[in-house]
Amino acid sequence: MDDTRPATGAGDVGRRIAARREELGLTRQDTAVRAGVAAGYLRYLEQQPNATPGTSALIRIADALDTSVAALHGAGTGRPPGLGRAAAHSELIELDPAECRARLSTHGVGRIAAHTTDGLVVLPVNYSVVDGAVAFRTAPGSVLAAAVGAHVAFEVDHIDEALSQGWSVLVQGRARAVTGADVVRRFDALAHSRPWAGGAERDLWVRVDEDRISGRRIVVH
Repeated sequence: MDDTRPATGAGDVGRRIAARREELGLTRQDTAVRAGVAAGYLRYLEQQPNATPGTSALIRIADALDTSVAALHGAGTGRPPGLGRAAAHSELIELDPAECRARLSTHGVGRIAAHTTDGLVVLPVNYSVVDGAVAFRTAPGSVLAAAVGAHVAFEVDHIDEALSQGWSVLVQGRARAVTGADVVRRFDALAHSRPWAGGAERDLWVRVDEDRISGRRIVVH
């Protein structure tokens, strides 16, 4: 059986290899064949925190994953996306509601915009789509917990640096706390992961009851 999961504690390069491979829907065996390396070697890279792949092998793996060696080393992770130049022939297209919901998928990282006593804030959240609604976890007493009952905006996007194109989806609606032990357990079971931020207990589920959904996509001709 092809165990495709990187081990906990795997090195940064190994985690990026595994994440990119999974993004493309490739098994470890598929990737090894594409790159001309042994599947066992790829498993080693993905699972061992001290693995140091050779330059030649890493170049072949990057090519197999349609990415760059620099990206596998984490280049650009400290900078915002969208540094590339605009394409010569691009077009902005409106997305219909069905396309917007398809791009939301089931989970990911997005941003919540809410009014607070200190003004408007925009904060990143790990979100899930449950029963067709965007939902996220936060800590009781947090800035986002204070937004319960108010109108908020949720945005998620994807940027393709290489092609200077991308898309964004905006959900507007009222934030509502998810209550009821059985309902909360169901949301917990459907969540893809715990919030990345860790730290304080983020056990308050908040869902956005949608009033409006819209989206846009930049395409290059």
